[in-house]
Amino acid sequence: MVRSLVTGLCLAVFAAVIIGLSNLLGLDLEHVALLGAALGGVLGLVPHRPVWGKVAGFLAGFVLAWIGFALRAAVLPDSSAGRAVAAFVVVALIAVVAAVSRGRLPLWSGLVGAASIVGAYESVYTNAPSQFLTESPAAATTVLLAVGLGFFATNLLAAQSDSTATVQWRRAVSDADTGERQTGTTTDLDELVTGAAQ
Repeated sequence: MVRSLVTGLCLAVFAAVIIGLSNLLGLDLEHVALLGAALGGVLGLVPHRPVWGKVAGFLAGFVLAWIGFALRAAVLPDSSAGRAVAAFVVVALIAVVAAVSRGRLPLWSGLVGAASIVGAYESVYTNAPSQFLTESPAAATTVLLAVGLGFFATNLLAAQSDSTATVQWRRAVSDADTGERQTGTTTDLDELVTGAAQ
């Protein structure tokens, strides 16, 4: 409980810092501050080994969703059907990346990456689809900065608690009476959802 409170407060401070940086540096971060900080927090809080896998999965989803906007701007009609095709292609490709990587790039992190660029850019795109080449880089960099700061905020305390969590997990495994071989080969629903299962 204390760890959740401290991590949440740290994330709240970083969300305020993002808005402060926006005013100080003349960046347009205000409308993505909470979105970016929250998604960066999710990326930092959900356990996954290796850590680079969840970051790479996030970036893959981010880039694929950005390419989805490019497809919408270049070849797909500006209609519900065009948006549906783009959404299908993006989510299907994220799933393929997760499958090909054999879980090293978890599906959930790819979806978080896609959600970040969609949340930051969809309304801007809807107002001016023809401005994709000029508007999308600004939206992408601002939300990436906010996500990066949110990820950093949640990882400030994670390094200290990771060793404690590992020790607690090993104790729980060694104390189990199931008679199964306790090498982490069993997979439960939580591990599948978080991508911890290998």
